[in-house]
Amino acid sequence: MDQETLNYFKKLLEDRLQELLKEAEKTMQEMTGENTFFPDPTDRASLETDRNFLLRIRDRERKLIAKIREALERIENGTYGICEGCGDEIDIERLKARPVTTLCIECKRKQEALEKLRGE
Repeated sequence: MDQETLNYFKKLLEDRLQELLKEAEKTMQEMTGENTFFPDPTDRASLETDRNFLLRIRDRERKLIAKIREALERIENGTYGICEGCGDEIDIERLKARPVTTLCIECKRKQEALEKLRGE
């Protein structure tokens, strides 16, 4: 992969990382600053449901943050865009769709087929 393409993905990943970190900070501020009292249990239940949903989203984003950091490390050490399964280059279109991927499409298909057989 040429340097220009690597720089493109590095910027893409860094921008996404900053966006996710900003959202996490915003959520923390909103939840810690929130001091609400609801005399109606239905309103309270609705708030708790919304809060739980938001926390599940943030947990997924936390995992994505870790993957983005790993991808940035791979860019730095020269292994970004190389499939961990077969060692071939990962197609640019796949990287554009999923910049944190570590597997080419063929290896990913094989992995998913094995997971399906195991019932995962």
